[in-house]
Amino acid sequence: MVVIEQEESEHRNASRSNAAGAANDASDGFETASEADLASDDDGGDGGPDRQQEQNHPEEHHRQQQTEQLPEHDVPQSPAESSENALITEESPENSLINEEESRQKALDQANEAKLEGNKLFVDGKYEEALSQYEVALQVAPDTPSSVEIRSICHSNRGVCFLKLGKYDNTIKECTKALELNPVYVKAFVRRGEAHEKLEHFEEAIADMKKILEIDPSNDQARKSIRRLEPLAAEKREKMKEEMIVQIQPFHDVPFSLTTSSTLTEAPQHSPCHHYY
Repeated sequence: MVVIEQEESEHRNASRSNAAGAANDASDGFETASEADLASDDDGGDGGPDRQQEQNHPEEHHRQQQTEQLPEHDVPQSPAESSENALITEESPENSLINEEESRQKALDQANEAKLEGNKLFVDGKYEEALSQYEVALQVAPDTPSSVEIRSICHSNRGVCFLKLGKYDNTIKECTKALELNPVYVKAFVRRGEAHEKLEHFEEAIADMKKILEIDPSNDQARKSIRRLEPLAAEKREKMKEEMIVQIQPFHDVPFSLTTSSTLTEAPQHSPCHHYY
């Protein structure tokens, strides 16, 4: 009996020792709960949803990995994105028209600045310098309907500069250009009419004043100018008639039968005629 009990005691002790050894092997050979949590946070764990999705849909997961590995500039674009980028990079007709309009407006602003500078120089009596500024304005101003007004003004202002300088023919030319752009420009008619008067072109000056009255029937200044110019025009006509008479008078004093000395010949002498019956 003693022997059996001792064997049973030894057997129980051996079982306890094996159990303790197994417990020690389990703690060293597997991760603890805290270590598993850390591994799950860092690597995704073996049993997480990503791993399960990879196992359930391997082809989809493979395509996703290939897309993530593509360089950023190689990522394919959809047709909608491509067309949108093309609209951004390529200039549309609407944008071209806007840019063209902005350029015209900028040129018109520069022309107006040059014109204003010319006006200041004219007030200071610097007519040659004013002429140059008006010419700059004409060169800068675009040849468009929106610039007709400023171009006609600059031509007319150049005309009055030439008028101050005594260059009346140039005044007539510049004012005529202004009137071609603006046929109802009263100031251009006034300045051209004054230049005609200075050159004693009284009929032309009267014609310009009458044009003013057609545009503005209430213009008393033009009416007064006509009354003043008409006697001058009549006097000039009479003077021109007298000059024409003086020029043609020598032709009236010379007999038409008179010939040059080289062609004069003596009339032949005829003997009396004898008539036989």
